[in-house]
Amino acid sequence: MSSAPDREPMPLVLASSSPFRRSLLERLGLAFSCDSPDINEQAQPGETPQQLVLRLAREKAHAVAARHPDALIIGSDQVAVTPEGQVLGKPGGREAAIEQLRASSGRSVTFLTGLCLLNAASGRHQSGCERFQVHFRTLRDAVIERYVDSEKPFNCAGSFKSEGLGIVLFKALEGRDPNALIGLPLIMLTDFLAAEGVTLPL
Repeated sequence: MSSAPDREPMPLVLASSSPFRRSLLERLGLAFSCDSPDINEQAQPGETPQQLVLRLAREKAHAVAARHPDALIIGSDQVAVTPEGQVLGKPGGREAAIEQLRASSGRSVTFLTGLCLLNAASGRHQSGCERFQVHFRTLRDAVIERYVDSEKPFNCAGSFKSEGLGIVLFKALEGRDPNALIGLPLIMLTDFLAAEGVTLPL
């Protein structure tokens, strides 16, 4: 009596155009494709930073689901939050990046990274938010300007690249998953994938 054939694994799609998230996902050794979502990322009235990243992670996943109806889709979003609750998004340019780092100098900033894994075939989704704290050194303007001009972190929430030269800006890092700081919480994602029956190539 022959055994039933193994079920074909579902395609895996990263709903992002971020090279940082793509590089992180490659660490898991799984085949995947990328599809950029086109959504409005503005916060809604009264929305907390955690609610914002969770909603945007889900919306990014759902935005590409129609093009990948039989796939597992990963959506993620991140914001940085000052102790006063001010959200620091992507600076977009040099002056805004300098101002963000001045505001963070000598202080602790919390990074919230929302994650959603959507099974487009069943409609089931898993979501969560990973917190990570960055404790900044006291930074002189000359140091900030040299860093910004060197690494140009204009597309990074908080105006730094922790996987690069940005590490010199920090006094300490505090959190469960350092990958979340770069933009994709792999520990949480591994749990979500396992719940969908995905076997990781260990």
